[in-house]
Amino acid sequence: MITLRGLTKRFGGVTAVDDLTVEIRPGQVTGFLGPNGAGKSTTMRMVLGLDRPTAGSALVNGRDYRTLRHPLYEVGALLDATGVHPARSGAAHLRAMARSNGVPARRVAEVLDLVGLDTRAAGKPGRALSLGMGQRLGIAGALLGDPRVLLLDEPVNGLDPDGVRWIRGFTRRLADEGRTVLISSHLMSEMQQTADRVVVLGRGRLVADAPLAELIAARPAASVRVRGPEPAALAALGDRLAAEGATVTADGDGLAVAGSTAGRVGDLAYELGVRLHELTPVAPSLEEAFLELTAGSVEFAAGPTGGGTR
Repeated sequence: MITLRGLTKRFGGVTAVDDLTVEIRPGQVTGFLGPNGAGKSTTMRMVLGLDRPTAGSALVNGRDYRTLRHPLYEVGALLDATGVHPARSGAAHLRAMARSNGVPARRVAEVLDLVGLDTRAAGKPGRALSLGMGQRLGIAGALLGDPRVLLLDEPVNGLDPDGVRWIRGFTRRLADEGRTVLISSHLMSEMQQTADRVVVLGRGRLVADAPLAELIAARPAASVRVRGPEPAALAALGDRLAAEGATVTADGDGLAVAGSTAGRVGDLAYELGVRLHELTPVAPSLEEAFLELTAGSVEFAAGPTGGGTR
């Protein structure tokens, strides 16, 4: 597993990671989430020995990464899909990585096949690789030593829908084999389909560390979106639902109803003779949970929408 204890990193007067203590466990996919500037990439760099902690420790299977003789056998990582020499082919890049860690040369062909890169694509120089190809090549590099621990920073960037689905299934399979899989991403919808557990950072501090289902379940209850062609009738329906204890709020040209079910709303609409054009259950999402948890930790926030430019 990956063990972080009091992990802290300061750059001058800026604290990028602040007293972070967490364990990334094997047998599950852990989503590593946070706004821009939250400290995710810095944390990963400290795990991989690329940045030295100001305080605390980051260990892989109980050891400092820098003490590992052949690290590719222990930890595989993708931090930058563009980290290939522009004149070197993808296959040559992997052969150099393999040789530096004592990985048999035949493993290069195996991992290229695993990630879906054929001979033609792997023969392209780094400057000619698309972002999606670079991501696949980076994942191939992470898998060279068949490691038990994987760190992937934004692995679906640049991938087409088939590639995104492949990453989802592939990381799931790795976790099911008992490996430790840590994925950093800004795509909440994808993380909701992929992660078993999430670790959320805000301004370098731990905001949440919980199973995905538990984190979402702790958000406000599911609601029902209701729309109809008759505003007065819809308002009457809302009044009746409120009288039954539901919380009813305006939602564009319709209503958002919390504390009731789509079935009950539909039955009541039928009873009152209210025509409906939409009756949609809305479940809590990871995105909503993430935005609520990190509301006070956003370094760069957009202004209100709808205003003109001057």
